[in-house]
Amino acid sequence: MTTDDGGGDDPYWRRPDPATPESDGGRARPEDAGPGRNAPSYAGPPVGTPPPPGWRPPLVVNPAPPGSLPPQDLAAVDGEERNARTVTYGIGMIAAAIMIILTCLLCSRVLF
Repeated sequence: MTTDDGGGDDPYWRRPDPATPESDGGRARPEDAGPGRNAPSYAGPPVGTPPPPGWRPPLVVNPAPPGSLPPQDLAAVDGEERNARTVTYGIGMIAAAIMIILTCLLCSRVLF
């Protein structure tokens, strides 16, 4: 829990009192402008120095467009996928058969 005892850095962060004109630090306020008063003016951004003549990177020529890909034989791709699926299923069945045989051997050792 914090309390405001009036000391420390808190007065620095408080809003200025609008009743006292010296509390705004000499900044112009919109309500100060009006008939017979000097309106705050903006002189614009500071003027910079122009860049040196050769400051841009060198121009790179665009590369040639890419060539076209060879046509695909979709029937051959489907046939190769079918063959790959057959091989995958065959290896899976052989691995499953080996696991079943090993499980039966281990269970027979425990029972007998």
